Amino acid sequence: MIERIRRMLVKEFIQIFRDPRMKGVIFMMPIVQTLVFGYAVTTDVSHVRTAIHDRDHSIESRELVARFVRSGYFEIAAAVADEHEASRLLDEGAVKAVLRVHHGFAGDLRAGRTAVLQVIVDGSDSNTAAVVLDYAGRIARAYSDEVAGRRAAARGAPVPAGGVRLETRAWFNDNLESRNFYVPGVLAIIVLLVTLMLTSMAIVREKEIGTMEQIIVTPIRPLEFILGKTVPFALIGLADVLLITIIGVGWFSVPIRGSLLLLIGGTMLYLLTTLGIGLLISTLSETQQQAMMSSFFFYLPAVLLSGFMFPIANMPAPIQWLTYLNPLRYFLVIVRGVFLKGIGPGVLWPQMAALALIGVSLLWLASRRFRKTLA
Repeated sequence: MIERIRRMLVKEFIQIFRDPRMKGVIFMMPIVQTLVFGYAVTTDVSHVRTAIHDRDHSIESRELVARFVRSGYFEIAAAVADEHEASRLLDEGAVKAVLRVHHGFAGDLRAGRTAVLQVIVDGSDSNTAAVVLDYAGRIARAYSDEVAGRRAAARGAPVPAGGVRLETRAWFNDNLESRNFYVPGVLAIIVLLVTLMLTSMAIVREKEIGTMEQIIVTPIRPLEFILGKTVPFALIGLADVLLITIIGVGWFSVPIRGSLLLLIGGTMLYLLTTLGIGLLISTLSETQQQAMMSSFFFYLPAVLLSGFMFPIANMPAPIQWLTYLNPLRYFLVIVRGVFLKGIGPGVLWPQMAALALIGVSLLWLASRRFRKTLA
């Protein structure tokens, strides 16, 4: 049995690396995708292109605008003279926000009246709009408190009684950088894509190139054939994980606080599921084109229902139950727990057990589906 599996492994590696372009697909593509996704997949909001509509032209209005610029969240893209120009810039997407200071702003502040500041935000992206409004609200409140303090000091009024000051602290991601959250998820998605695509065409390729007949007349068993097909791709997937981890930690400075051995162990269980799905697709497909389309049919819903971008808790209850069949859901918890939280198997064992159960079931089903016939 061992000798037959070894021969299958040698055959698979030769077949995989026979084409020099395949090496680029296996090793260069994950590197490029990690770099691209690492910069692109982020929800941090900064340097929001903003138009200034200052109808007051006072020292106070200019000071307030300067505070918005110094915050680093807003970038002045244009100064408009009327509402129509501001509306045009928003419609064209040239700016994402308009800061409008009404006439009489300084006079209201000096007289102790409430001064009006208007912030108009492009709400096409609701998440970005909410963040921008929060930034603007905090800057305006800080400026208002400072103006009130200066006015009280000028009148010789007593210093207002102390209030409540909120000091926040974020565990696991001190600076609240979304890249630290998403890069480990990118690792899981790239490994899913690579192993799923390679494995889904493994058996189908044997049918198309006409080598299935040779396998039929050999004494190899279905389980041995399945192992011979999966182990090479498992090693490739593990190599990609280590490669992406090096890029995430070395290039993007994503912390890895947990055990690297635990990450490797969780990855091996995850690979059981991705390889099992790929082999099952391969046994069900007749052509490589069918296998590729079936892989994408599984891949996109798996990513959307994994919690990578959208919280599972916000999904409808039937969809939440459906996510329990998604192996990517469990591996995201493992990889983010190892990278950001440094937690161990005492916390992650339910996810690891779920991956083991799904992986073994899929591999068993794939081996049952495989028959040493051409039918």
